[in-house]
Amino acid sequence: MSRIPSLSSPFLLGFDEVERALDRVVKGSDGYPPYNVERVATPGQPERLRIILAVAGFQREQLDVTLEEKELVIRGRQAEEPGRIFLHRGIAARQFQRTFVLADGMQVLGAELRNGLLSVDLARPEPERVIRRIDIATDE
Repeated sequence: MSRIPSLSSPFLLGFDEVERALDRVVKGSDGYPPYNVERVATPGQPERLRIILAVAGFQREQLDVTLEEKELVIRGRQAEEPGRIFLHRGIAARQFQRTFVLADGMQVLGAELRNGLLSVDLARPEPERVIRRIDIATDE
């Protein structure tokens, strides 16, 4: 079965890059670590969003939050501790990468690790409305 592009409408021009970014994000999501995205109300401030990832067992040095072009990339790397003998291993030391595609103008305000939860705050400033008249040329 062929895939019908979701942004293939003739009224949506120039969104090819957005569709490729969405494809990359979907392919890279395995569900770990679980996360929430919430809207944070701050009166008189631009809209804020908060991404919260459950990263229990990770230290600050094992986490990396980067902004790569329009993508917020959060990585976690845990190393195996040699010499430990497990009778049962239910908590895996595993790596992860979670990617969020950000809209134009989104700003990453900062990140905080508290009680096994990594919070990343974002702001979406109010876009300025620009109206520009386009002159119409004639053959005359």
